[in-house]
Amino acid sequence: MGVTALVMAGGKGTRMKLREEKPLLNVCGRSMIEHVLNALKSAKKVDEIVIAVSEHTPQTAKMIRKFSMKVLETPGTDFVSDSQYAVKKLKLDTVMTISADLPLVTGEVIDEVIERYKQCGKPALTVVVPAETRERLGLKADYVFERGGRRLVPAGINVIDGNRINEKQLEEEIFVINKEEVVVNVNTPEDLKIAEHRVRCMHARNNSSLGTSSWSWVQTVFF
Repeated sequence: MGVTALVMAGGKGTRMKLREEKPLLNVCGRSMIEHVLNALKSAKKVDEIVIAVSEHTPQTAKMIRKFSMKVLETPGTDFVSDSQYAVKKLKLDTVMTISADLPLVTGEVIDEVIERYKQCGKPALTVVVPAETRERLGLKADYVFERGGRRLVPAGINVIDGNRINEKQLEEEIFVINKEEVVVNVNTPEDLKIAEHRVRCMHARNNSSLGTSSWSWVQTVFF
């Protein structure tokens, strides 16, 4: 099963209240989208990468094309509509959509998500994170829902069978991941500061000889 990673980088980013396009915001020396692309390149289960841009992110498109990567311009309506447009336009099969505002994401987590999709046997999978974890870090959420007595927030990563994109409702696996790699996404200037701090912390841990995470409560849950 070949997997195409569709990086969603066409949003307006109005909550940032900045002139610079959100995917290009600097996080510890690299743009957010570069962090995401590097993670995707290191993932073993991703076969192709496509970056979905729009009229709202022309500089992002320009920068990505310098890397000789595949770019598709979408209408720039919203995450769901633009991802559906891309899947239909490119006639994609198995697709992992991922937001360009996840600067801490890693190839290992991406592979974990894809493997879970393969195992669940359902046509769609949505990655979510516990709301209390985001709140503990000072991150706010626009949308929170409950499942199994837990308050959950979409992480901006989904996997779907592209051949069934026209179906109104698909059976869905909810995959709860309580890891900083997917908990931290950037929607506000305050989120950006938190992301920069967490990236520095991750780099410090990776450069140490401990080899363990300081987040003792990291866990993965299936629904």
